Amino acid sequence: MTSTPTEPDQVQEPELPLLSAPADGLPPVVADEAALAQVVAAFAAGTGPVAVDAERASGYRYGQRAFLVQLRREGAGTALIDPAALPDLSALGEVLADVEWVLHAANQDLPCLAELGMRPSRLFDTELGSRIAGLPRVGLSAVLEELLGLRLAKEHSAVDWSTRPLPEPWLNYAALDVEVLVQLRDALAERLAAQGKLDWALQEFAHVAATPPPVPLAEPWRRVSGLHAVRSRRQLAVVRELWLARDAEARRKDTSPGRLLPDSAIVAAARALPRTPQTLAGTPGFTGRASRTKLTTWAEAVARGLATPEADLPAQSPRSDGPPPPRVWAAKDPLAAARLSAARAAVTSIAEQHGLPVENLLQPDALRRVVWTPPEPLDAAGVRAALAARGARPWQLDLVSGPVAEAVLAARPEESADSPTG
Repeated sequence: MTSTPTEPDQVQEPELPLLSAPADGLPPVVADEAALAQVVAAFAAGTGPVAVDAERASGYRYGQRAFLVQLRREGAGTALIDPAALPDLSALGEVLADVEWVLHAANQDLPCLAELGMRPSRLFDTELGSRIAGLPRVGLSAVLEELLGLRLAKEHSAVDWSTRPLPEPWLNYAALDVEVLVQLRDALAERLAAQGKLDWALQEFAHVAATPPPVPLAEPWRRVSGLHAVRSRRQLAVVRELWLARDAEARRKDTSPGRLLPDSAIVAAARALPRTPQTLAGTPGFTGRASRTKLTTWAEAVARGLATPEADLPAQSPRSDGPPPPRVWAAKDPLAAARLSAARAAVTSIAEQHGLPVENLLQPDALRRVVWTPPEPLDAAGVRAALAARGARPWQLDLVSGPVAEAVLAARPEESADSPTG
């Protein structure tokens, strides 16, 4: 075969080095109290920040608990801990309580770490920091490439981490997730400082560390994918009953609910309202082995939804103490819709000026609430107080309070006409 010569302007960039194995070798998995005590002592004697990560079995097991915890600290090396064998890691949490934790996408791991007794007082989130720094891609592999010039293989990211014993290639992958996380933290802190954003990021990290675990949803079944296609309250009752039945069975079997019955099947049954198990069996989504195994359970759930008294049918929309969805503002309150459009444009402009994602500059829900019911008097101080009450951090308030107040005021004809510049 004749090769085609490479054109001068087609010279390829050299491939970045691949981070393929832990520098100190792969440590054994810690699965008994004696080994855990050694880890606790080693990490207590270590220095500097501690890199932390956790692997869950999302899509395989019920809930979001951790099935492997990885840590690395200067002077202590890397530790891989099996929470299935050691469900109480509070001793480790205590010796690391005042140490800065470095995590990537901390919100994903903090809840399952808290279940094990591990809670940071200080943290540095390299994913959140990357967003504030304006990096175009914020996955761990992409950020490592951008800031450290290293490639990280991610071929085991979606495996079943509840598998025992864990295969060595998986453990190697898990150890690499914390191998250079502290170095990444330092490089990112340097980038943020050069941009004048380090204090912004530190405020965000402190907020994440101080935020309590989320309150369980009052109606978790409303998170069923495709629920928008369900039109009536009776159909919603069927969705609710099927979701509750699936959740109970998934909890009992310790399996992911979607492996028993997909959301699409729940929606299809709610729309069809089948009256018999035989009719339900012909409904899309109920033809698989997992669905048919519990066909009687699903049919009974549908029957309960069909028999729900009118007074007990779920509301068409979820209960909320906030404003309505923005898509209906124009019909419900045209002036509010105009205020929201102006405020969004102001926030978007500020975000673009500073290279920030809009949602990281200001939480959309906070903006909607303040715009729906503007503070009185409507000025920068009033907007600042209203946004602060919704959890906005000082750096966000400094950037957006004045522009949002001006934008909302300009969209209120009765006030802009009375203003000195109106």
